[in-house]
Amino acid sequence: MSNRFDSLLQFARQYTGDPQLTLTLISGDASFRRYYRGADLVWVDANPHTEKNHEFVRNAAALHACNLLAPEVRAVDYSLGLLAVTDLGDIQLIHCLGEHSVLAWYEKAIALLPRLGGVVLPLEPFDELFMARENAIFPEWLLGKHLQLLLSEAEQQLLDDTFACLTANSLAQPQGVMHRDFHSRNLMVCSEGEGDPVPALSELAIIDFQDMVMGPLSYDLVSLLKDCYVRWPDEVLEQGMQLGYARLSQAGLLGELDYASFRRHADLTGMQRHLKAAGLFTRLYHRDGKSGYLKDIPRTLGYVVDVCELHGTAYPVLAEFGEWLVRRVLPGFDGAVLEGKGP
Repeated sequence: MSNRFDSLLQFARQYTGDPQLTLTLISGDASFRRYYRGADLVWVDANPHTEKNHEFVRNAAALHACNLLAPEVRAVDYSLGLLAVTDLGDIQLIHCLGEHSVLAWYEKAIALLPRLGGVVLPLEPFDELFMARENAIFPEWLLGKHLQLLLSEAEQQLLDDTFACLTANSLAQPQGVMHRDFHSRNLMVCSEGEGDPVPALSELAIIDFQDMVMGPLSYDLVSLLKDCYVRWPDEVLEQGMQLGYARLSQAGLLGELDYASFRRHADLTGMQRHLKAAGLFTRLYHRDGKSGYLKDIPRTLGYVVDVCELHGTAYPVLAEFGEWLVRRVLPGFDGAVLEGKGP
């Protein structure tokens, strides 16, 4: 039994007043957090040296203030990195999605975005410096560490020009609060009915929100629709994009932005996110020993190829980057990146 678990167990027993309380492991995640159940609460081991516990508590309170369903923090020890939060169950949205239900579920998720985008918090901006840190992950971990590619001067310039294009796109959009990881694994289904959950009888709760920043309002929508863990047909993505635009526009968050411009912004915003995610997935493998995310890289880079093909005429640098990605990077994944339009 680890010292951290001993500390968490003592913390839980002191809070509940139950010296016999036991904790049951639920799971770990892509971070270093670990989750346990006991006394109808979830107990979180979140090492303060790696986790943003102050931000988690602050953001949870802000979400509740906007009537968004999220874990409620009942107790916290900042020095040790231990938390007790309300239990939202085990059903992630990804496990409820199917061919005939995906749009109904996505409609519920998209309905949360105007309230999320309007949360009032003093958040770090998703600015040029922030994106530069994120953009460095792809070349360092996927290109360098994983594929061991040595880039020529021309290739490095192409990469720099591509990220400059994506950064300018993000900065040019209407801005608001963005979750940064708004997708089907970070939305919990809280159902009122018995049996399999259905949208009409369920609420969606938001988790994993400690990394919220101020940035482009298309980010969370494209994160949801172009999910790194499941892919839906193009018509589902288009309907979701139109619905997201309508919701954000009706809330007065998009100004005079028309749908075509919003869709282009969203596609390029998603490309920046997917390049970062592909780099993160390889970092999780090489640095943290977590291999489960490697299988998601082909799907994630597939979205990038699509954007380069779709917007290459308007942005020649993207056309060149897409061709380079297919020629130099995809062979390292045995062509799997080109597979499929379905989940």
